[in-house]
Amino acid sequence: MSVFRNTVFLAVIAGLFAGIVMAGLQGMFTVPLILAAEAYEQTGAPAPDHDHGQEVAASDHHHGEDAWMPADGAERTVYTVLVNIVTAIGFALVLVAASEAAGGIAGWRQGLLWGLSGFAVFTLAPGLGLPPELPGMPAADLLARQAWWIATVCATAAGLALIVFGRRALLAVAGVALIVAPHALGAPQPASHETAVPAALHHDFVVAVTLTNLVFWLVLGAAVGVARARFAEAMDAPQSHLA
Repeated sequence: MSVFRNTVFLAVIAGLFAGIVMAGLQGMFTVPLILAAEAYEQTGAPAPDHDHGQEVAASDHHHGEDAWMPADGAERTVYTVLVNIVTAIGFALVLVAASEAAGGIAGWRQGLLWGLSGFAVFTLAPGLGLPPELPGMPAADLLARQAWWIATVCATAAGLALIVFGRRALLAVAGVALIVAPHALGAPQPASHETAVPAALHHDFVVAVTLTNLVFWLVLGAAVGVARARFAEAMDAPQSHLA
């Protein structure tokens, strides 16, 4: 029980910090693009520019009566921050559990490497087949996309583990094959790619999402490494375990 409690505590600390950082990054880089795309979705007309996308979306964005959504402004910001924090804590749990199984993260430098691995598994690999989508863009069946995303994440994680921790060349080859397999099969695609959202806006969004997620995973990994070291020192415990 001690190991479980310590793992959760460590994940909460690191996830809280990384989630707040991610919320700030999204507010600066991705949210304006989403709001601009919502203006296209609702009116079919472009926002004057990305900087004014929020004002245009606020005036033109109307939700369906049957679907609840947070109101634009402070309420939406609060919910975005909360979702980011909860999501970050969930990812931190996965990162801590995986790293502890491999011996633990000894400091922020190792944390950066684990963060890069998390970015590759959860953002980079799935994004190659299913790039981030803006509101108003066509998409394939949700269940099919979710199944491919989960399969890609699992295959990439297993492949990286075989490459990094496998002691034989054959295991490394198997790891590469696992990473490539989901992309060889191909991600589910919509019947049509026609959309009112400009290609340039979608390109900017993909770049923004990719870079903000890279920073998020680096911060999360480093935060886990720092918090774990401080936590172990406070308990007078060896760096090799959390128990």
